[in-house]
Amino acid sequence: MVVGAGISGIGAAYFLQRDCPHRTFAILEARNDIGGTWDLFRYPGVRSDSDMHTLGYSFKPWTHEKSIADAGSIMEYLRDTVAQYDIARHIRFGTSIASAEWSSTTSMWTVRGVRIDTGESIAYTCNFLFMCSGYYSYKQGHQPAFAGQEKFAGRIVHPQKWPEDLDYAGKRVVVVGSGATAVTLVPAMARTAAHVTMLQRSPTWVVSSPDIDKWANRLRRFLPSMLAYRTTRLKNITMQQQVYKQTRVRPEKVKEYILGKLRQELGPDYDIEKHFTPTYNPWDQRLCLVPNSDLFTAIRNGSASVETDTIESFTETGIQLTSGQHLEADIIVTATGLELVTLGEMEFVVDGSPVDFGKTWTYKGMAYSGVPNLASSFGYVNASWTLRSDLTGQYVCRLMNHMSRTATTKCTPTLRTSDADMPERPWIDQFSPNYMKRVMDRFPRQGDREPWVNPQDYKKDKKMFLKEPVNDGVMIFE
Repeated sequence: MVVGAGISGIGAAYFLQRDCPHRTFAILEARNDIGGTWDLFRYPGVRSDSDMHTLGYSFKPWTHEKSIADAGSIMEYLRDTVAQYDIARHIRFGTSIASAEWSSTTSMWTVRGVRIDTGESIAYTCNFLFMCSGYYSYKQGHQPAFAGQEKFAGRIVHPQKWPEDLDYAGKRVVVVGSGATAVTLVPAMARTAAHVTMLQRSPTWVVSSPDIDKWANRLRRFLPSMLAYRTTRLKNITMQQQVYKQTRVRPEKVKEYILGKLRQELGPDYDIEKHFTPTYNPWDQRLCLVPNSDLFTAIRNGSASVETDTIESFTETGIQLTSGQHLEADIIVTATGLELVTLGEMEFVVDGSPVDFGKTWTYKGMAYSGVPNLASSFGYVNASWTLRSDLTGQYVCRLMNHMSRTATTKCTPTLRTSDADMPERPWIDQFSPNYMKRVMDRFPRQGDREPWVNPQDYKKDKKMFLKEPVNDGVMIFE
């Protein structure tokens, strides 16, 4: 059973059909369409901040001209994938799952939920449960309480629930936040708004890049589509990993480079130190991409601005800042982030005992100590999501094929005696955004040795998922 028909669930379906043709499976999806993130978010300018040659699947070339793509283009790619590989027949839409219970007696999961349109209770059974439901709550985003927000006479909008009828043309807009969503929203809204202010408590590292990969487009003219795609993909993966490595070993050099580019974009008189120089090193939190310098263009032409300050309170006409400045606004967008959740906000029970994932150890970043026949897909925080979800899908198929060959029905990541003294590390290490810190206690712990690690390193993961033996003395088969 696969839970979720977003980018991970669709990829999982492809690998199951290719590598486990003897298995039957279904994909349970709470919404009425595929796409997950790319169907849910509808705010202006919504796009990827990873290049599509690595955010795309390993098995299906990305052939659009733009490598930094909008949500519509990504949805088109996903629909083409579903159609090409006949995946739609496996999807059960409108199926919301609330719990999963494992029985060692039957070696089965019983998955329970409701049909959203009728409220009818449903139950499915499966031998293996593959969670591809993402890492954040679809119910609502992170919405901190701001003093006085009930006084504001205009509209307050969170990007995760963007209203279709919101008309911001000619309006004064304040976007609270400075992450990837805010950096996308500000230039998109500034095209028609009277003015857009990005209000940030502290700066975020931002880098500009073209949205077109000329090298990739040129290769496609001379090479077969898949060969051109694989070549571009390898080039971009290598570059991503090299940049990330430099931020770990030479952070000051990377800072100097980024700040130099920002000065070129915004000029010598702009206060780069105040508005675009974070207190942390690049990639301690995710870098924000500015395609074609659109945010900087909006700042230069005056249609957008940045304020770095804290909020004292909302007022009837805008936001009062701690510094004494007042920002006038007709619309306030709270781009304040996501609410992270573990495994689709479901309850899990193993042989009658509830599972507290915060007390488990992560197995390769995709399974959990003491929890049988369960895997979850979680991408990279320092590279494109799909690179890791592809590897996870292939590993799950290796695992299930091993079980078929050995006539086993249960596989459980199990601590060895030698693992008892492992020091605990957070599930995602050396990554400090608040949306992660708020919930790390709910996620499994990471050790200091394989396979109890979540390395966030594509080269290491590729070896760990695709080359190392499935029967490793830690995954116990019965």
